[in-house]
Amino acid sequence: MFRRCHAVRLMLVLAFASLLQGCDIDLYTNLSEREANAMVAVLLREGVPASRKVQENGQLTVVVDEKRFAEAMSLLDEAGLPGQTFSNMGAVFKNNGLVSSPVQERAQMVYALSEELSHSVSLIDGVVSARVHVVLPDNDLLKRVISPSSASVLVRYDPNTDINPLIPQIKTLVANGISGLSYEGVSITVIKAATGSRRVDAPPRLASFLGIWMLEDYLPRARMLFGVLLLATLSMVGVLGWQYWQRRSSSALYELEDVK
Repeated sequence: MFRRCHAVRLMLVLAFASLLQGCDIDLYTNLSEREANAMVAVLLREGVPASRKVQENGQLTVVVDEKRFAEAMSLLDEAGLPGQTFSNMGAVFKNNGLVSSPVQERAQMVYALSEELSHSVSLIDGVVSARVHVVLPDNDLLKRVISPSSASVLVRYDPNTDINPLIPQIKTLVANGISGLSYEGVSITVIKAATGSRRVDAPPRLASFLGIWMLEDYLPRARMLFGVLLLATLSMVGVLGWQYWQRRSSSALYELEDVK
């Protein structure tokens, strides 16, 4: 009897696992461990069921309930996740075996500076994302008037952050990162990141069903699945009982005939 109960319990666990897995959908793929952990932490803190799985190439995928896909995307966008990816000087100027023209080298330099500075600004606490657009003077010695270097910075910041004290620091950081660029030559545009109308500060709610802990959102489906399995089990028991009764009746009938 104990083995049968244990087997039924195991069947329920496997059925619940298959049910929940079938409702999941990939949210982001090819993530590092740090990125995946940050995303899952944000979603769980907001009450959205999420998990991560390892891909064949060793990177991670974040999966969520298919019905809450749009909500998960909105929450991650508010949190600035996944983070921006930036190129560095080494990647931009990687030797490809070809001779670069002065125009190409200049374009690479401008792009590399923009990426490096954008990355540095985005690391400041309270900054959700940042882009730095760099303008360098032409290297034309025949020009009488040479335009000075300049930079335009777009900052998207967290609504809970006071951005005003950060603006001088950002301008100083960008100005010191470009040769010949003055503090006045840096312009900054700040935009407050949008926030959703619903924020859930409480941790995800868990519920116990037949000794199995699960997210409260899955409880109705678990009960429905249990009802189906219970009905199937009762039907099987009824069929086995009827077959057993038929065999007993046949055996009793044979015994009476033998007595006669």
